[in-house]
Amino acid sequence: MSAVVYRSRVRVVRENGPYRTAQLPATEGLVEFGVHSAVAAHYGVNTEREIATTIDYVVAAAGG
Repeated sequence: MSAVVYRSRVRVVRENGPYRTAQLPATEGLVEFGVHSAVAAHYGVNTEREIATTIDYVVAAAGG
């Protein structure tokens, strides 16, 4: 087995309900995760702060 080449070090903090912040490598500041539109409605969450969901980031990372 070869040596580990890269290990991602990420810190995620749950702020309130579905809202989280994360510290990601090579990114200044915090990245926010939350809910919006139909996702918020499905979970019955107040959408006063509409923020991209984690699945939005996964889809974007996979190339759309």
